[in-house]
Amino acid sequence: MPIKSLQEKFEHELADIYDAEHQFLKGQQEMLAEATDSNLKEMLRTHIEQTRGHIKTLEDVFSAIGEKPKREMCAGAKGLVSEAQKMLEETKGAPKIRDCAIAGSAAKAEHYEISSYRDLIAGAEMMGQNEVVSLLQMNLEQEEATAMLLEQSAPDLLQKAMTATDLSQQTGAQASPTY
Repeated sequence: MPIKSLQEKFEHELADIYDAEHQFLKGQQEMLAEATDSNLKEMLRTHIEQTRGHIKTLEDVFSAIGEKPKREMCAGAKGLVSEAQKMLEETKGAPKIRDCAIAGSAAKAEHYEISSYRDLIAGAEMMGQNEVVSLLQMNLEQEEATAMLLEQSAPDLLQKAMTATDLSQQTGAQASPTY
């Protein structure tokens, strides 16, 4: 259906992020099941709960604009979730590297959400929807905080992966002596 007004664009993008949050929730649950690092697992648990709250907040936004919550299939989220699932599969047998892949995939999703919320907030501001702006701002702030935590955890996760890889290579070298 062609979008002919700012309101229609806003509603389409709202339905898009509503679907994205649902897809990312499922993806986070899959990542949590595969994560081994305790800090990463705690971040995922926390953000799963926040994501449930984001979905509820989006339902409140729909209500505030007089619409029923609806999902518009978000191809961007689908691609990010698919990429994360592929990384989970490709890092089987290397749990520390998998943790790095999980954190990286989660950070990519956060930045997608941040961009989406900023765009929605700008549209709501232009339409004078102050209540909607406040609701969306809460989600945005949590997404930004989560992205920052994931990014701050990356060096530690990378160091653990490097150490595990070095130990693995040393063990392998000792197991097969060269003559």
